Amino acid sequence: MTLRRCSTLLALLSTLWLSVTPAWGVSKEMVQLQTQVQQLQEQMATMQRGFDERMGVMKNLVERDTDAVNKVAAALTALQTSLQKQQGDSSTHVDQLSGQLQSLNDTLDELKARLAKVSKQLEDMQSSQQSLAAQQSQQQAQQQAQAQAPPPDVLYNNALRDYNGDKNDLAAQEFSDYVKFYPNTDLAGNCYFYLGEIQFRQGNYQQAAQSYDQVLQNFPSGNKTASAQLKKGFSLIELGKRDDGVTELRHVIQRYPKSNEALQARERLHKLGVSLTARPGQ
Repeated sequence: MTLRRCSTLLALLSTLWLSVTPAWGVSKEMVQLQTQVQQLQEQMATMQRGFDERMGVMKNLVERDTDAVNKVAAALTALQTSLQKQQGDSSTHVDQLSGQLQSLNDTLDELKARLAKVSKQLEDMQSSQQSLAAQQSQQQAQQQAQAQAPPPDVLYNNALRDYNGDKNDLAAQEFSDYVKFYPNTDLAGNCYFYLGEIQFRQGNYQQAAQSYDQVLQNFPSGNKTASAQLKKGFSLIELGKRDDGVTELRHVIQRYPKSNEALQARERLHKLGVSLTARPGQ
């Protein structure tokens, strides 16, 4: 706009100048001035054209940059929308995966529990099978031993003969074999009693008391019951368990009052200086 105003002003000056020129001719200075004005006008025109050209180029560049910016903005908007959509889809997918993972964990825990239960059942079955096999093996061994052992009456008579012959070790082995091979016969109670007698002779009062107690607990109707209770009382007294021993002797007197065992029990109680019957409160 400035170049255009300057060009217009120069044109007006030139016109005014020419209008006041004398009719009689133009001086040399006027011609030079006109020439300079004309050159100035041409330069101004050239500058205007250059300015217009540059303005046109700048306008094109601005338009192109504006289009590019709009395209980039549109692309960014589309990308942001796509990212938001993907994020939403991803969140939904993650929730689905989380639910599936939890379901798989629950299923795994259930399978572990079932596996532990099955393993326990297998262990119980194996234990039962091993126990049954051990029992069968023990029974077979016992049957084989019984098959190889002497008949019960022969074994008992041999043990009794050795006992009466003071062959205590041999007799103890034979009595032990008898209760091992024939534990449920009536003579097994007698064998326990004689084992107690051998142990009592050897001063092993603790084992003797246990052997006598076997007679009392497992063979209460046997012919050695009174003797076993008497000797159990003697064994307990020897062990320093006087009160327990006295109680056993009093039971002998109460249960078998006319027996030889009751007579021995009375004699031992007299020596101990205690009454034959328990006092109230004892």
